[in-house]
Amino acid sequence: MIYLPTIKQLQYLVALHRTRHFGKAAEACYVTQSTLSAGLRELETLLGVTLVERNRRVVRFTPLGDAVVQRAWRLLAEADSIAELARAAGKPLASELRLGVIPTIAPFLLPSLLPKLRAQWPELKLFLREEQSGPACEALSRGQLDCLLLALPYNCGEIEAEPLFDDPIRFAFHPDDLPNPPPMVAPDGIDEARLLLLEDGHCLKDHALAACSRATFRPDQTVLGTSLHTLVQMVENRIGMTLLPQMAIDAGILANTSIQTRPLASADARRTIALAWRPSSPRAEEYRLFAQALKEARAGQPREAALRSA
Repeated sequence: MIYLPTIKQLQYLVALHRTRHFGKAAEACYVTQSTLSAGLRELETLLGVTLVERNRRVVRFTPLGDAVVQRAWRLLAEADSIAELARAAGKPLASELRLGVIPTIAPFLLPSLLPKLRAQWPELKLFLREEQSGPACEALSRGQLDCLLLALPYNCGEIEAEPLFDDPIRFAFHPDDLPNPPPMVAPDGIDEARLLLLEDGHCLKDHALAACSRATFRPDQTVLGTSLHTLVQMVENRIGMTLLPQMAIDAGILANTSIQTRPLASADARRTIALAWRPSSPRAEEYRLFAQALKEARAGQPREAALRSA
């Protein structure tokens, strides 16, 4: 009899490969570290090979381990597509949905949307995962996420996307740094030496640079922040100026600060918030319905009875 690896063992293996940490991998798989370690030892015993070199400081995969992980990703994606096919055959928005959200959207959009979604779709079991655009797109392509809330333009690979709304990008400054601000700020009037941006990995940094549309702009000379909240505190303390999405401003990120904002005189001073999914997903129609639900929840409009019963 041929003993084959189990789905659970392969899930443990790819989680460890992604995190390179036994504790984090166990947390991602919702098991204890001892359970994950035992599962991986059983897998290695079953295959009769060493997949992971273990010591106290690092987790290192053997060349064979790396090769097994690549095939494990494909097997898990196929297994997930089976479950996804079954969910697609059921009632729309009445099962689990694993939604990825990037950090410059999640804290500003979800608090107002989630209560409305719960009220309109009480059977929907929404599991949220906040992650930067690159890792989130990778998780989507590998089947770890069902769909993703992201900001376009962004190269997220092969996806289908439904635009939800445009999010303008505004120039934010301390009034003492710009005593007589114009109604609109021209990008070529921004002092690049004082412009604060998010660190690499946040797509909003690219959107901000596109909004500036300056060929000579050198972002490596700017100060980088880890989050929009950090940038706001830096501007409040007159360390520099920054660019903020309207979504964050509407959510109150500037509350209890002296910071003022102005629109940018640039056609590129905006990003498009969209819901994305894999084009091959059998639940594509359900995701389109979810995108419509997100649009209407943001607009505060009640859902139509016909749509609820679809």
